[in-house]
Amino acid sequence: MNRTSPSFGLALGAGGARGLAHVHVLRALDDLGIQPSVLSGTSIGALIGACYASGLTGNDVLTLLMERFGDRKAIATSLWELRARSLDELTGSGRPRLGELDLERILNRLLPTSLPARIEKLSIPMHIVATRYYQHDDAIFDHGPLIPAIAASAAMAAVFQPVIIDGVVHIDGGATNPVPIDPLQSRASIIIGVDVSGGPEGEEGRLPNKVDALSGANQLMQRTIILEKTRHLQCDLLLQPKVGNWQVLDFMRTDEVLQSTTPLYEEAKVRIGALLDAHS
Repeated sequence: MNRTSPSFGLALGAGGARGLAHVHVLRALDDLGIQPSVLSGTSIGALIGACYASGLTGNDVLTLLMERFGDRKAIATSLWELRARSLDELTGSGRPRLGELDLERILNRLLPTSLPARIEKLSIPMHIVATRYYQHDDAIFDHGPLIPAIAASAAMAAVFQPVIIDGVVHIDGGATNPVPIDPLQSRASIIIGVDVSGGPEGEEGRLPNKVDALSGANQLMQRTIILEKTRHLQCDLLLQPKVGNWQVLDFMRTDEVLQSTTPLYEEAKVRIGALLDAHS
């Protein structure tokens, strides 16, 4: 790093494929010559944040995303190979889990082998946020096995199997904490959040179809949670790229998502740079 700046924490939020935009913020930090002193992440924010916290640069993460998601045929082949191969695997919890994927298996293939096995071995301290399903609250992992924590954080309901850690059932952290600024409180002098929840977009008066309505309702709930948290907790800068046109599972369109969200790169560089300069 070639620039002196106050310590800052970075919270990368949930949003599925919309969260691919996080990479633009990481590239902006590279250009500014700075790194956060602490990270937190929910769902896709946990996945991308862990790669960055392991020592990869923003451009390294961009290359990784394009390699893993840029080839549609390779994605389809990988998903087919990761299907359940036996009845026991399909009903491991005693109930059929038709259509649900084992995210831990996917992450073991998706993530680079250079990642440490445990959260506390990351180069930048990190807090990974998931939702404790039966306790109705969030879980914050800052130590322990890395991939199970990421899988728990990103276990989107009805798409991925819930993840059991220490006997507790976890689902996607976006259900309770879509931009996890909470774990960063008092751990850095400046706190920056990146909200990729998006929001319903379209012409007023046009009725959404069922899929859009379900997705939009989820976006609105996440936005409400984020608004309430930023009212009561420290968040010096909340970046909210324009991602409302993308669906959470649009990973097959990674190149398009990244291209459309490119303005976040310059915005992050300008706004984060100005914020840190003001506190120097």
